[in-house]
Amino acid sequence: SMNTRGLTALIMSHRSAKGCDPFAQTQRSKLQHRRACINQQINKEMRMRAGAENLFRATTNNKVKEMVALELSFVNSNLQLLKEELEDLNSNMEVYQPDSDAVSVPLIPLGLKETKEVDFTVSIQDFIYERYREDGSLYDKEIKELMELRQAMCTPSRNQAGLELLMEYYNQLYYLDQRFFLPHRNLGVHFHWYDSLTGVPSCQRALAFEKGSVLFNIGALYTQIGARQDRSATAGIDRAIDALQQAAGAFNYLKENFFNAPSLDMSGPSLCMLVRLMMAQVQECVFERVTLTTQDTDFASQLCLAQEAARVSDMYLLVQQAMTQPLMKDYVPFSWASMIQVKSEHFRALSHFYAAAAFLQFYVSTPAVPSLSQALRDPEKRRKLGKAHLRCAVIRHEEAMRVHGLCKILRKMDILQDVLFLTHRRSLDKYSELDREDDFDETAEAPAIQSQTHQKPEITAPKFSTVQVTDIFHRLGPLSVFCARTHWGPVRVICLQRREGGLGLTLRGDSPVLVAGVVPGGCAAEAGLREGDYIVAVDGHDCKWGKHGEVVHLLKSCSDRLKLSVVTLHSHDTQVSVSLCRVRNYDWGISCVCQEAERRAIMVSHSSNKENTQLRLPAGAKKKLNWNRKKKREGSGVTKRLGSTFSLLFGSIHDTEAMY
Repeated sequence: SMNTRGLTALIMSHRSAKGCDPFAQTQRSKLQHRRACINQQINKEMRMRAGAENLFRATTNNKVKEMVALELSFVNSNLQLLKEELEDLNSNMEVYQPDSDAVSVPLIPLGLKETKEVDFTVSIQDFIYERYREDGSLYDKEIKELMELRQAMCTPSRNQAGLELLMEYYNQLYYLDQRFFLPHRNLGVHFHWYDSLTGVPSCQRALAFEKGSVLFNIGALYTQIGARQDRSATAGIDRAIDALQQAAGAFNYLKENFFNAPSLDMSGPSLCMLVRLMMAQVQECVFERVTLTTQDTDFASQLCLAQEAARVSDMYLLVQQAMTQPLMKDYVPFSWASMIQVKSEHFRALSHFYAAAAFLQFYVSTPAVPSLSQALRDPEKRRKLGKAHLRCAVIRHEEAMRVHGLCKILRKMDILQDVLFLTHRRSLDKYSELDREDDFDETAEAPAIQSQTHQKPEITAPKFSTVQVTDIFHRLGPLSVFCARTHWGPVRVICLQRREGGLGLTLRGDSPVLVAGVVPGGCAAEAGLREGDYIVAVDGHDCKWGKHGEVVHLLKSCSDRLKLSVVTLHSHDTQVSVSLCRVRNYDWGISCVCQEAERRAIMVSHSSNKENTQLRLPAGAKKKLNWNRKKKREGSGVTKRLGSTFSLLFGSIHDTEAMY
């Protein structure tokens, strides 16, 4: 039957989702498991603190107040220790670095956000019974598959398969939203996620919070993939650049499309800082590639390296500025801030070193600047200019080493310490060669080096369309009719007795087939069939996904007496194919803006609008929901459909219409 073929296609198209073994004894899994334990402990301590504070405010007994105050001091102390331990784990960069003997500056990766398990069973079963008027227990297999997919995406492998697993669940959330989440009513499912850096828990019933957290983990996983690449060869550098640009794209997409996040790691300032950090690390990788591919020691090549290094330093200065913003100053781990400052000084020192190397060459091509050309013709002036740059390089290297020494966590990173020591020693040795005893002239100030790069970082938006998914709850029927936003009546069974003139009805479209017309006085009209009914079954054969020709074949092959199961939409005002559906938010809810990119990602063939939302705040805050719709962007195209995508309510204009 058609229903059997649909189920077979669903099973064949949906691959089994598997994550990493959460108990695997790898350094990364141990670190992530320890983070999860600390998050749970922080959650427990915060609940204890909330209860103690409520008791302290409620009681009038002085002895009880003293006991509660003492308990509060212990709880706050424990919370501080747990947060410090979590910061140490978040600052652990060596776990994510490549297994290579190459000496390179470590990149900063992000740990994944942790979450609690979610049980969809009761909520979805109740919704199916109430809304779809079917027995919810018949969909236990689909519910189990959804929960297994969510469980698997909590422990993704650190490779392309892990990314596809996260994207698969993210795309599946679109169908879940359309199937079960109403604009003005929640499903009763609570999503718990922990802040990536502080471990502070947040709980929301809005599906947008779940989507935003998964999107954050996509970006975080990209940072881990980028950090693990062996950057001693250009191929590894290119892979690191691609991963970091993808991470920046995920964070930027989250920043532009999700608002009023309940956790600080997904707030606007935090995401801006993360995007800048990713861009700076991309620029660092670009510099490393230029260093590897530059074999010449002439003036132009060395000056190019100097400008590239200056560019990296400037990028890290922008990250420093983002980290010193009011919300970020006390949020960003101290080791991160120290590492950024170290890198800024380190690459500024390298820019002066390569500038000195350029000026100290014996054979130089004539630069475009006349004054510089004149200076380079004089060996003594060339020596003094190179010495000035080397002196500046040594000072910058020493500052980088000083900042490095102030951070306990950075002092444990042998690779970083080796890089700083070697580059400082190289500049100092070069400076000592130029420093003569009879040189009584004061060393001149080194001129500023203009930062420049031949490859600017690009923010690469997530490519959700690379992972195609099929609606897990495909059996409920096409979303054009059977979704949470449409209103249809109960299934009616129409008994038809075929006559010589036929059944007396006109059909149009498919998935599901629409009764476009009923002949007055015909058997269909007398049996109670109405124009606008959708045929969902013919003599027990499920036709929700039936094509026009298939339904016609069933009607013709049945006996003279047949039963049609039909439903009728009460209103077409909520057509999901031409309108956006709002996401209900609770507490300090997170608002999801469904843009064309997301629609294209899951291959939905309808246009999209962008909604900017001001959410209802908690009691005491006077704000109202305010919806401002923007016009459809130009150039939004229609993409290829999947098996369970939207179709026009009355079929496309090419559908045939005939009487039977």
